[in-house]
This record gives sequence, structure tokens and C-alpha cells, in this order.
Amino acid sequence: MFPNTGVQADYNLFLMRFRPPNDCLGIFMVPPMQIRRAFTLIELLVVIAIIAILAAILFPVFSRAKEAAKQTTCLSNLKNIGMAFNIYGSDSDDMLPNTNVTGLWTGRRFRWPIMPYLGVAQKSRAGSQYDTDASSAMLYCPSDASRSSFNDTSYSYVSSLYRPPSFIASVTSLLQLAGDGQCPSGTCESVSFTQVAQPAAKVMVFEWVNAHNFGPIGPVGPWGKNTGFSLGPGFLEGRRNLTFVDGHSKSFAASQMSVNANFGSTDPNLTPGGYDGSDLK
Repeated sequence: MFPNTGVQADYNLFLMRFRPPNDCLGIFMVPPMQIRRAFTLIELLVVIAIIAILAAILFPVFSRAKEAAKQTTCLSNLKNIGMAFNIYGSDSDDMLPNTNVTGLWTGRRFRWPIMPYLGVAQKSRAGSQYDTDASSAMLYCPSDASRSSFNDTSYSYVSSLYRPPSFIASVTSLLQLAGDGQCPSGTCESVSFTQVAQPAAKVMVFEWVNAHNFGPIGPVGPWGKNTGFSLGPGFLEGRRNLTFVDGHSKSFAASQMSVNANFGSTDPNLTPGGYDGSDLK
């Protein structure tokens, strides 16, 4: 390259000293840029819309499944309470509970005669005959938001199993069923399991509030959305779990139940014919 061989030698020496080795040439090479494509706004909105649609479809399904599980729990509770009643009867000469108290049918009262057979070992609160500081999941339904108003009880016994049919037919005020006082003479009596004419159709214990399936008024008892001791709207709506004298338990709609002639209510406390009658149409 250079005519002067000395210059050529100097040039060759320069290349040998300063030329990077072949395996280092790569550090001087810039790789081609890799472009990553991001979501467009429209694509992102489509994904969000799909997620919202799936949520709208699945959330009600999950909610119904959760409520179905609660209803199963409540039905199981009623079966266990019904079994406690039957064991009580076996130990009490086949008799159903009767404490001669007008309001024995309420959850906070009827639990005490059968307490030894429930296996929950509650004790009454100091200064109260019927209330307790303890709570048992067997005595309330997880769907019942009103249970705290009744000392964590959701289920009701029925006055038609400890009051004579003649009294049931004569009731003209719901106030006649209430209270902690003693029954007026001749209005309470002890009834045996075998005296019940239709044990497979006579309710023994039931859910007071139709918490699983209700109408436009919302969850209510068989007296409806009442104020005090009078019927209110909604008492013929929805359905509830029931346990019968023969021990079986099942859910029934209010429209499937017998109606008391004096009130038009399906309350098993007021079964037409009392313990001689049926709570089912």
C-alpha cells in the first residue's frame, strides 16, 4: 500500500496493536430495534366489556348458590330441632312440649323444654327467664337478618300443638297468642304425638321469616310486615322450610298452605282444626 516499506511496516504494526480482536467486534454492533406492539384503546375497552358481561352473568349464579347453601343449612337445623322434639316425646310419655305459657311457640321460649336434646347447652341470662348470652348456629338461619331481634332464634314452634282446637277456632286477635304469662284456664293442654290426626301434614316447627324466597314486600313472617299484633302486607308471599310432626322437613310456598278463616293467614299457630287439622291444602 505504501511505497516506503518502513511506512508500511509501521502501518501494519498500528493495525496489530489497535485493531480489536474478531470476538470483540460484536460490542460495536447495534442490534436492530425490536418493536413491541401494545393494546390499542379499542382492544382494551373490548376486554373490559367482556369481563363486565361475564361478571354480570356469574355473580347472580354465585349469589344463588350461596343462598341455596344457606337454605340447606336452615333445613338441616329444622331437622335436628324436629329430632330433639321427638326424643323429648320419647322421654315424656309421647307428649309434645307444654309449659302452660301462651307464647311458648316463640324461638326464645320453646328451646328451653327441649334444650337437653339439642346439644347446645345454653343457659338463661341472669335476670331473664328466656334470653341467653350464648348463641347457637342450630337455632338460627344464616339468611334471617331479623334473628337478633329474637335472641338469635329463627324458628317457631306452634301453639296449635299445645292449645285445644276450640281455642284456635276462637282466636280473634293475634295478641291472644303472645306473652310470657300463664295460659287462661282451659286454653292450654298437653297433646301427645299420637293425638295429632295428620302428622305428615301438621307443622311442628318452622322458619318464622321467609328469608330464602319472598315477594315484593321483602322477608316477612306469616303475619306479614306487621306492626304489633295485626296482619300486614306480604303474609301470603314466598315460601319457608317446615318440619312436620312425623319428623320430615321440606320447603313449601305460602300458596300451598291452609288458611285460617279468622285471619286469612297461613300461620301454623292457627292451623284450621288445630292438631286435628292440616297445614297443607
